[in-house]
Amino acid sequence: MMKVPSQKRIYRDLDSGIISGVYAGVARYFDIDAVWVRAAAVAGLFIATPITLVAYIAAVILLPRLV
Repeated sequence: MMKVPSQKRIYRDLDSGIISGVYAGVARYFDIDAVWVRAAAVAGLFIATPITLVAYIAAVILLPRLV
């Protein structure tokens, strides 16, 4: 019988998160420090505020919580 390889899943990490855990979950998924993801989000806010805000709100709604 063949084993199906486990797939990485992205979650909101509420334990490591500051507000809703979106950036902590993204950082965990890509195996990087959450500071870098948060810095990229701040840069995104300065460059494209509406897109960044809509993407963040969508992530809060769509991503499941890590339990």
